[in-house]
Amino acid sequence: MIQFLIDRICRLFVILMVLALALMVIMVFGNVVLRYGFNSGITVSEELSRWLFVWMTFLGAVVAVRNRAHLGTDALVARLPMAGRKVCFAVAHLLMLAICWWMLRGAWQQTRINYGTTSAVMEASMAWLYVSGMVFSLLAGLIFAHELWLLFTGRISDDRLVSVAESEDAPPAEVAR
Repeated sequence: MIQFLIDRICRLFVILMVLALALMVIMVFGNVVLRYGFNSGITVSEELSRWLFVWMTFLGAVVAVRNRAHLGTDALVARLPMAGRKVCFAVAHLLMLAICWWMLRGAWQQTRINYGTTSAVMEASMAWLYVSGMVFSLLAGLIFAHELWLLFTGRISDDRLVSVAESEDAPPAEVAR
């Protein structure tokens, strides 16, 4: 059930990221054309593009956590026996949960502090900018907690214990003979 919910949320986030990127391209390109061609511009374009970029970054980070697409190294973990891989997986996920908690606390504090502050052009509450960090930390924390649950209940596959996938740009590994 949790995996289904995470999958649906990530699918929604991908759609929102595409829409945000399209809107950013249209606004920035339109603003460039208006400035150089007609000596005018869209005032809200720069500020809204920045906000959309921040939101797109945090939503994309949630999707990357779900797809296990963040950078990492597995030089040590891949050489460990299964018990060592499980311990490393648990420790790494507990550390990431702690970071999500600290990030949630910091984003919540910034949201509260900036609730009454408005942006210069859009005059929207600056709290909305920091809510993106709260959304990321809550959902990433849910993903990490779910993966820990799968580990502790023995329902995680062995290939998921090594989190790093091979780079698409890397040359193929040579076969030892």
